[in-house]
Amino acid sequence: MASSEGLGIDRKKAEEIIRILSDILANEFVLYVKARNYHWNVVGMNFIELHKLFEKIYEELNEFVDDIAERIRTLGGHPPSTLKEFLELAKLKEHPGTYPDAKTMIKNLLEDHEFIIKEVDKADIGTADLLTEILRSHEKTAWMLRSLLG
Repeated sequence: MASSEGLGIDRKKAEEIIRILSDILANEFVLYVKARNYHWNVVGMNFIELHKLFEKIYEELNEFVDDIAERIRTLGGHPPSTLKEFLELAKLKEHPGTYPDAKTMIKNLLEDHEFIIKEVDKADIGTADLLTEILRSHEKTAWMLRSLLG
């Protein structure tokens, strides 16, 4: 691991932050892939609305993935960067070969956003600005998805 000393962060503390951020990054990436999957595979009367919503979600997640990975590098670590690493670290699960109906897609994304909201609470103050932005976005998206479910 590279040094985080220039940042004024204790090496052990930096390693703990990197571990937490790596877990969050893995979950964000799995959610990103799930949102892309749903974007590509949604069908039904609300197709256009949901197709656009899922696109908005995965575009935002793409930015989070990059920001978190760069924060890990800033702290002197190396972010997980392969599908294998993401799947090993992530607590969120994929559902290969299944194509749920639109309502189930919304429900699944809502549950995943709510899970990440809880996970983000575990992070460190030195990363608070980044994670506060991510947290607020997940909260807003969860609200939108909850509203769709009625």
